[in-house]
Amino acid sequence: ERRLEALTGRGVPSRAMAALGAYRCIECNREAAELFRDYQRGVLRISICKSCQKPVDKYIEYDPVIILINAILCKAQAYRHILFNTKINIHGKLCIFCLLCEAYLRWLQLQDSSQNTDPDDLIRYAKEWDFYRMFGIASLEQTSFLVGIFITLWWMKPEMLQTKSDFILLLKALLLSSYGKLLLIPAVIWEHDYTPLCLAFIKVFVLISNSQAIRVTLNLNRMLPWLAIFFGLILENGVVCLFQKMGWGV
Repeated sequence: ERRLEALTGRGVPSRAMAALGAYRCIECNREAAELFRDYQRGVLRISICKSCQKPVDKYIEYDPVIILINAILCKAQAYRHILFNTKINIHGKLCIFCLLCEAYLRWLQLQDSSQNTDPDDLIRYAKEWDFYRMFGIASLEQTSFLVGIFITLWWMKPEMLQTKSDFILLLKALLLSSYGKLLLIPAVIWEHDYTPLCLAFIKVFVLISNSQAIRVTLNLNRMLPWLAIFFGLILENGVVCLFQKMGWGV
C-alpha cells in the first residue's frame, strides 16, 4: 500500500466517477475500471492491471513536470495517461492559441517583406486585416490536414471510427499533440539566421507527436499513422497551392 497524497486534486478523476472501461492501462492499453483504490484515512493504492499485472497508471502519482517531459519524449504511456486517464479539456483553446502563433509568425514575415513604412491609418488597417487573413489561412490548412488524416484512417480502418465518440477522441488527441506549435513563440522572439531551420524542426516534432497520438488512440502499428499523416500533408499542401494560385501570400 502506498500513500498518494492529494491524488484526486491533480486532475485525476475520483474512483466514484469511474465506470467499467472508463480508464486504460498505460502499459497494455486494456480497459480498467479504476486507477486506484481508497482504503480510507488517506491510504490509497494504485490498481494493478489484470492483463499485464502492472500498475494501471503509475503517472497518477508523478509530478506534472515529469509527465510533460515523458510526453515530449513521445512515450506511449504518457500519452495514454493524458488521453484516457485524465480530464483535460484544453484542446480547443490550445488549438486556437497555436493558430494565433502560426498566424502571427506568417504575418510578421509578410511585414518584413514589405518595405512600406507609411504610418497612414489605411495602411495600419490593411496590416491588421493581413493578420486576420493569415489566421484564416492557417485554420483552413489545419482543417485540411485533419480531414486528410480522418479520411485515410476511415478508409483504411473503418472499424476504428464507427461512433461519434471515436472521432471526438481522435480529434482531441490530434489537437493536444500539436502543442509543439507553441515553440513558434520563442522562435519569433529569438529570431536569428537559422529561423527556417528551427521552424522545420518544430514541424517535424509536431508530426511525430501527431503520429504517436494516432497510434495510442486507435492502438495501431507505426506504419498506418504515418500514412494518414502523409495524406493529410498532401491535402494541406494542396490547399496551400490553391491559395498561391489565388495570389494570397502564405
